[in-house]
Amino acid sequence: MTPTISSDQVNQIVYNLHHDPFEVLGCHLLNNDRSSPRWVVRAYLPNIQAAWIVCPAEHQEYEMEAVYHPNFFECIIETSQLNNYQLRVKEGENERIIYDPYSFPFSNLTEFDLHLFAEGNHHRIYEKLGAHSGEVKEVKGVYFALWAPNARNVSILGDFNQWDGRQHQMRKRFNNVWELFIPGIGVGTHYKYEVKNWEGHIYEKSDPYSFFQEVRPKTASIVADLESYQWQDADWMENRRNQDPLSQPVSVYEVHLGSWLHASSEEKTSVLNGELDPVQVSEWNTGARFLSYYEFADKLIAYVKELGYTHIELLPIAEHPFDGSWGYQVTGYYAPTSRYGRPEDFMYFVDKCHENGIGIILDWVPGHFPKDGHGLAFFDGTHLYEYADSREGEHKEWGTLVFNYGRNEVRNFLVANVLFWFDKYHIDGIRVDAVASMLYRDYLRKDGEWIANEYGGRENLEAADFLRQVNSVLYSYFPGVLSIAEESTSWPMVSCPTYVGGLGFNLKWNMGWMHDILDYFGIDPWFRQFHQNNITFSMWYHHSENYMLALSHDEVVHGKSNMMGKMPGDEWQKYANVRALFSYMFTHPGKKTMFMSMEFGQWSEWNVWGDLEWHLLEYNPHRQLKRFFTELNALYKSEPALYDRDFEEEGFQWIDCSDNRHSVVSFIRWSKNPTEFVIVVCNFTPQPHSHYRIGVPEEGFYTELFNSDARKYGGSNMGNLGGKWTDQWSFHSLPCSLDLCLPPLGVLILKLDRTKTQTIDSRI
Repeated sequence: MTPTISSDQVNQIVYNLHHDPFEVLGCHLLNNDRSSPRWVVRAYLPNIQAAWIVCPAEHQEYEMEAVYHPNFFECIIETSQLNNYQLRVKEGENERIIYDPYSFPFSNLTEFDLHLFAEGNHHRIYEKLGAHSGEVKEVKGVYFALWAPNARNVSILGDFNQWDGRQHQMRKRFNNVWELFIPGIGVGTHYKYEVKNWEGHIYEKSDPYSFFQEVRPKTASIVADLESYQWQDADWMENRRNQDPLSQPVSVYEVHLGSWLHASSEEKTSVLNGELDPVQVSEWNTGARFLSYYEFADKLIAYVKELGYTHIELLPIAEHPFDGSWGYQVTGYYAPTSRYGRPEDFMYFVDKCHENGIGIILDWVPGHFPKDGHGLAFFDGTHLYEYADSREGEHKEWGTLVFNYGRNEVRNFLVANVLFWFDKYHIDGIRVDAVASMLYRDYLRKDGEWIANEYGGRENLEAADFLRQVNSVLYSYFPGVLSIAEESTSWPMVSCPTYVGGLGFNLKWNMGWMHDILDYFGIDPWFRQFHQNNITFSMWYHHSENYMLALSHDEVVHGKSNMMGKMPGDEWQKYANVRALFSYMFTHPGKKTMFMSMEFGQWSEWNVWGDLEWHLLEYNPHRQLKRFFTELNALYKSEPALYDRDFEEEGFQWIDCSDNRHSVVSFIRWSKNPTEFVIVVCNFTPQPHSHYRIGVPEEGFYTELFNSDARKYGGSNMGNLGGKWTDQWSFHSLPCSLDLCLPPLGVLILKLDRTKTQTIDSRI
């Protein structure tokens, strides 16, 4: 038989040097004679000794010959059509029948897709790139597509080809994307990409767009189907779409799933349900297995619902290789970590949260990524996802790389990633990590280790534009969701809309309030009189942004102690200080976030390798503190004055912020309904005050809705016997006043009861 290709072409295939194997391999028409068409079929089959073409429709087989190479086979066939042929191959003593991937010149990408991607505007690029199961010519298989514009060649490795990069070489389209449809495989297939650069160096990479990955330390991607899960949260999604989250109560329980609770056996009972077994409890800190998403749906949701939080915020659950990174060094941006189960298991968890009236917020990390060899770093043999210059592209203190926000395709990867989590997993918000590190080119960098922007400044203008794009696109698809910035600097208008020049977040963590309040409560109460500004200063700037008050995981690690350990005084005072701090937090304008373990008074710092100290709930003071948070959340959600005007100046009014001698502050929270308001009085010393007078706006009976010093919370039970009538005595520039008993280290919340009336005579 006369060869129809050259040895050079064969060598390009054999040595994986061809940018488009379809030009050589597969089925090709040799002539245009309609009466007697002739076809040539070529296949490169490493480790195969013999091969035949099988035509099922014709019940014919044709033997192939080796050409130029013992594993490069060719056969010429005279037939009118050659559709869906198969290959019978012999490997040693074994034979099997396979489809030829190069007989499926299928593409899921159009020129318009790639045009949008190149612009940075393909909002659902995750439906095009990555691995997608489907059918081509009635044959099931998986379509793979990878953006690696600077690679010389790319192959697919997998459990279906013994991880041999010679067998499934991809073709390059439009000079930047590699693709191939592989028949005969499907959901559950493990795979990687073998990326070869122009120097011949080979990198084995996980799929940046994969939906599922192996449990660490393994790093292969897994083909997954995200469309089979049947969601049950249509009502939740519709209600969310029609609500303004800024006028709703937002009380967030921040959780790291891997250290909230482990389980050593399926039979273990839960302390969360009050079934306390000291033997079982002691086992929980012995390196037992992670709970699954299904188990979290049973245990965590019930616990959070009991406590009354409105949202759960999960520390990053996108796939990450190192447990000790807390999830903040992501390698699989489109894959929920397999530590706790499959993608559909996480969908079930979110669905159950919505069923129980709880929203889900994910920590999202677009500021940096790790250098792990299987990840995004030096992806196609060049600095593809990161800036090439280390003065822009590396956080040396963190040992991570920085995304190149100036490259459209990289921005597209991240913008689409945000939409992906809302689209496929129905999440309700994101908390964007380390925004300050993105906005400033000199963040944690010494002089000479950073590059100024085009105007000579330190601001990263590309990152700012990227964040504006993220938020504007997010709200256009998913109104009613939360986008929260962890931003610790004075960058202006972080939580202002993009159309007025803001970054577009709807909330910003108030890091200034956090530092001031923790400094204040760490001081001996006698000295607090000299630091009144710590608790009042936040209201001077509160309305410059939409602030969220957050006491997060960062405040209970690295030698900072947990909240109980930060407080001065004896044990009773420590509990009282914690209750006073959080009572002030929940009555101060702004949405709320607090980290797991704070709700029951854990003494030790957070340990990512262990569990929370659940055994503490055997002891009454910790159970009382847990009850305190349950009832504080219930009150917060039941009183619109505490949340519906958080970001309006008219929603807050000082009664008195200047009584530093007693370390007392008092204020009014006003609702949108002008007849609805609550009075808050805080005593931040252990000295109680009787006959403490404050002004109030209306006369009548003020019910004591909440007292942080109540006996049921572990307090001394000083208070006002359920409430007080006003006196006709103007005070603090208000028309009438209350004569109150202020408990030690206590916070009172009072509300006018309009159902009670009293004649003047009966009050004399």
